[in-house]
Amino acid sequence: MPTTSPDVSNDTDRRNPVHRLTVHLLGLVRGRLWVKILIGMGLGLITGLAIGPEAGIVPVNIARVVGAWLALPGQLFLALIQMIVIPLVFASIIVGIAGNEDLEQLKRVGPRIVAYFMVTTTLAIVLGVGVATIIRPGRMIDGTQLLDSKVETVEVDTDEALGEVDIGDIPGRIVGVLPQNPLRAMSSGEMLQVVLFAIIFGAALAALPANRSRFLMLPLATLQDVCMRVVKWAMLIAPLAVFGLLANVTSQLGFDVLAGLGVYILTVLLGLLLLVGLYMLILMVLSRYSPRKFMRSIREVQLLAFSTASSAAVMPLSMETAEEKLGVPASVARFIIPLGATINMDGTALYQGAATVFLAQVFNVNISPLQLILVVVTVVGASIGTPATPGVGIIILATVLSGVGIPPEGVALIIGVDRILDMTRTAVNVTGDLTACTVMARWSSSGTGMEEKVEKALKRVASVGEPAE
Repeated sequence: MPTTSPDVSNDTDRRNPVHRLTVHLLGLVRGRLWVKILIGMGLGLITGLAIGPEAGIVPVNIARVVGAWLALPGQLFLALIQMIVIPLVFASIIVGIAGNEDLEQLKRVGPRIVAYFMVTTTLAIVLGVGVATIIRPGRMIDGTQLLDSKVETVEVDTDEALGEVDIGDIPGRIVGVLPQNPLRAMSSGEMLQVVLFAIIFGAALAALPANRSRFLMLPLATLQDVCMRVVKWAMLIAPLAVFGLLANVTSQLGFDVLAGLGVYILTVLLGLLLLVGLYMLILMVLSRYSPRKFMRSIREVQLLAFSTASSAAVMPLSMETAEEKLGVPASVARFIIPLGATINMDGTALYQGAATVFLAQVFNVNISPLQLILVVVTVVGASIGTPATPGVGIIILATVLSGVGIPPEGVALIIGVDRILDMTRTAVNVTGDLTACTVMARWSSSGTGMEEKVEKALKRVASVGEPAE
């Protein structure tokens, strides 16, 4: 029947929430949302400077009232994002782990590639934290003027919570990471506990037969879809939110915020450049592949990833590039690329680390070594299963900020420039996935390709059965 094909297609879309999420958010990109955000950023900075004390046009007391009302859309935007952080991360991690259909490939290559992803992601975070700590871009902005009372409270609470770290307390702290009451961990915003619970839950769900796990998978996928719909609604007011938040911030901080944001952008870009250099070193050492040939082969994928800011959108082209230009077996490429788009977000992880240190410097929040470890673990865990769509990095950042005592209002400082950095780090994310494919094709025992082996065996059998001429 003529109507059969559309119905099947629609039913497939309904069963694929990640695809629908990508379509929704990419629709915003096609609608020039990023241009509107940049315009809102520019107008917000101009308005903030005009009503700020440096211009002397508006009295200080009136400027504070005007700034507070201008920031209202931004506060609503932040509230919407914070409202869905916990359910989104929880559902995304479980769906990302338990939703993998190729379990045999997962058992064969999974442990190696997951270990590789975790190592590179951790190195990326350490690199981002290190670059931001050395350059100190936040030293040019004084954020304590915005939240004096809140910052003081955060510092006291942080010190009381951490205190002096005794080596004898470490085992108890490790045990305390596992939530005894997952619902209480969710209600109190203990993101690391939520992430670990979701990982364990997702692994257990993946071990169940499909006919039993599907009853939970569908509601969780729907929950993820609902959360991203809220993100879509929030992004509709993002330009107005950026305008109001930056106008309010700039009116109180003055021109220094512009210079500070410029140094922050350069810091993140430097970190991403160093990360690409690390990829090239890994290629030479582990796969003996020419970095120049590699970069020349993947430039189209990088450009598309940069323009769409979505790893999911370029996934088909990434698999085609890995198979046809990099010579990666199809069985490896078609497993690693989708998995990498789900859990391997090195560029995003580097950005989270650098942004956390930057905002800690802005708000004069001292981050201890223990908290830096918390940042690393939280970012690695929160990146698992997060939809590879534009703007999700801000959501992950909100989870990290809440975990180390940095006021979430700090997102207002960097959301205006996030689009530029989002495009760049997405290109780096895709580069990391293709690097992993190339390495695993040589390093993994499955790199010879199971499909190719089967095909050759069938040809040999067929040739034996052919009659001699």
